[in-house]
Amino acid sequence: MSEAEPDESGLSTGRMRVTALIVATALLMQNLDGTIVATALPAMAKSFHADPIHMSLALTSYLLSLAIFIPASGWFADRFGSRTVFRAAILIFTIGSVFCGLADSLGMLIGARIVQGIGGAMMVPVGRLLLLKSVRRADMIAATSWFTMPALIGPIIGPPVGGFIVTYISWRWTFGINVPIGIIGIIAVSLFVAEVKDSEEAGKLDLLGLFWSGCAMALLMTGFETIGNGLIPLDASFGCFVAGSLAAYAYWRHARHHPHPVLDLTLLRIHTFANSTLAGSFFRILAGAIPFLLPLMLQLGFGDTAAKSGTITFVAAVGAIAMKPLAQPILRRFGFRASMVGFGALSVIFTLACAAFRPDSPIIWIDLALLFGGVFRSLQFTALNTIAYADVPRARMSAATSFYATFQQITLTLGISLAAGTLDAASAITGHASPTVSDFSIAFILVSLIGAIAVPISARLSPQAGDDISGHHAPPAPVTAVVTAPPPDRG
Repeated sequence: MSEAEPDESGLSTGRMRVTALIVATALLMQNLDGTIVATALPAMAKSFHADPIHMSLALTSYLLSLAIFIPASGWFADRFGSRTVFRAAILIFTIGSVFCGLADSLGMLIGARIVQGIGGAMMVPVGRLLLLKSVRRADMIAATSWFTMPALIGPIIGPPVGGFIVTYISWRWTFGINVPIGIIGIIAVSLFVAEVKDSEEAGKLDLLGLFWSGCAMALLMTGFETIGNGLIPLDASFGCFVAGSLAAYAYWRHARHHPHPVLDLTLLRIHTFANSTLAGSFFRILAGAIPFLLPLMLQLGFGDTAAKSGTITFVAAVGAIAMKPLAQPILRRFGFRASMVGFGALSVIFTLACAAFRPDSPIIWIDLALLFGGVFRSLQFTALNTIAYADVPRARMSAATSFYATFQQITLTLGISLAAGTLDAASAITGHASPTVSDFSIAFILVSLIGAIAVPISARLSPQAGDDISGHHAPPAPVTAVVTAPPPDRG
């Protein structure tokens, strides 16, 4: 029995699709931005006279900003209205993009990426919340697919367009793409998206909790990002770990007694939400590392241009978008548990295949591995992002969206940090001045092993988990009869 109350009110199918497509503007900008920036990292490093591996800070500073500010997104949506906050977030993200294109140093770029992150922290989770609060439970899988399908255009056009711009124009113009998309998104939200506001659920913003959670995430991620790469002394990196752990403990103590904590840990008592959060965390470490590792391997390891690198890496996004319409039929046929176990295992296998890539590898084999890897990662994301909210009551949807999105960004950031740290360590051990193909292979193997942890966690789901939204009807678990001996005859 689902903990979430049945809810048959909601948008019609047509309005659901329109709302999902408009909300997807946010995810389109975020994914387009991320894939273009990853392709442009070597060119940025040359412009700033920085180490290409250290340019991972351009990615992690944005993701870290997301993780710090996302916890407050649900409160702002409830207090001021999802549409209002969503529209303002698109504007902030667009302004941040303009400043990124004007950056003349790595430090200025990082500052502009943090501004982008503040907008993104409100943009994607509030957009998802707006959609989830507007649709019927029976439409959740369809809404998730419609929401994410246009967003996959970003990874499709991002690498080749970004590679073309970097190679033939300038990396600075890669950020300009967000400006027209942002303007169109703001206009569309104003015209076609209804306001969703639950001010009575907002309560009072947990400022102390936001402080402790922000400190914990910032310090822990700084430790992961800097350990062993020479950016700061090694003892300072370990100091970040210690201080971050203490801040996390302080938040845990605080959240136990606060009526409306900024990150509601009691949501982990909902089994499907907890399982998706934990399994998704390991899986997103794998997924977060791939867009960072692939362009660098192709450009630094294989010697390809940014343009050629982009035409190769976009194949994974083609597979992802091609399979989105099949997500609902597959989940209906096999159910969430079997699908998540299968998709997770296949995603790991095709990520491991990237470790075998070499400059003389047939391009057809590289394309096939990336294509199928994109297919199964896409299906896994749909399953994870849907089952997470399957049993969450409507009244707690804002808190659940903030919580889940925070862990999404933490683990995506961790994937990039681990990949960059592994490349640094492998290069140092082997004595290479810059990462070689074999160093990239080590990084792909490591993130694949971490991603594989998600498979047994997904297997712990009930066979009937999410059946009311997928339409799958798993056979009930067998009931073991308990045979008791008759009482002794005392006659």
